[in-house]
Amino acid sequence: MATQVSDNLEEVERSISEAAPCHYVLKIQSFSLLAKNGIEKYESGEFQAGGYKWKLVLYPNGNRSRNVKEYLSLYLVFADVGSLYRQGLEVHAVFRFFLLDQSKDEYLVVHDAKENNRRFHRLKHQWGFDQLIPIRTFNDVSNGYILDDTCVFGAEVFVTKETRPGRAECLSVVKDAISCKHVWRIENFSKLDSEYLESNAFFSGDQKWKIQLYPKGRRHGSGTHISLYLALEDSSTLTDGAKMFAEFTLRIQDQLQSRHIAGKVNHWFSESSQESGWAKFVSLAYFHHTGTGCLVKDVCVVEAEVIVHAVASTL
Repeated sequence: MATQVSDNLEEVERSISEAAPCHYVLKIQSFSLLAKNGIEKYESGEFQAGGYKWKLVLYPNGNRSRNVKEYLSLYLVFADVGSLYRQGLEVHAVFRFFLLDQSKDEYLVVHDAKENNRRFHRLKHQWGFDQLIPIRTFNDVSNGYILDDTCVFGAEVFVTKETRPGRAECLSVVKDAISCKHVWRIENFSKLDSEYLESNAFFSGDQKWKIQLYPKGRRHGSGTHISLYLALEDSSTLTDGAKMFAEFTLRIQDQLQSRHIAGKVNHWFSESSQESGWAKFVSLAYFHHTGTGCLVKDVCVVEAEVIVHAVASTL
């Protein structure tokens, strides 16, 4: 019959078993050289259990990021983290860690005292024990855990439930957002024969933007107005469901008297809404009038000022 030792502080239960772990065994030779060579953390190869891939992460001198000292730390990690994000997957599992007593050919088994399911998901894909076993106990030759500088760990993982919850979103509001200004000079305007023009790309809020100008109008401004828009340079950089809230101003400069024509608006940009602006930004008659300063020596100057105030993305 297995002997059991409870640790109420960590909610850890330890038992003795002759049966080897059925899912994974990790044998480490020259164990003492890990510390001597500065290897504070070791990640095992991947192994299959319950239809998913897992791996072990061992800290031979304790997980310093969690202020662990004088104990070995061991964790179970869900290896395919990408599927937790892409599918919103949650995997519930019960797991046990094994440490071979090589003198008695039996295993110390460490597991949650209450056999609780642990939920692996996009925000938590690692579970385990900060204090698996005291280093002093582990190094004591009489315990048989390390023999000829070799030790053997193991793991069993039993998946109990799988769920795919609804979508989740994170909204990040930018504090002290910075305005970015881009000036676009269009020469030989009267000789343009394309339906629309695009400026060079420019950055604002870690996103590339461009200005689009339709010399003869677009949609309900076709044939009567200049149409002007701000657009994402490449919407594929936004992940599925992501969007960006931007405040922007577009203007055509009056190169004579600085009485610029400007429009200002806010818009949520996304993969399905990649542009915003005005089909009737300025009438063709006004734009081409010599006294307005919009077109001087066949040159038009367009400006954009963009401020990204918030970004929403899926979790």
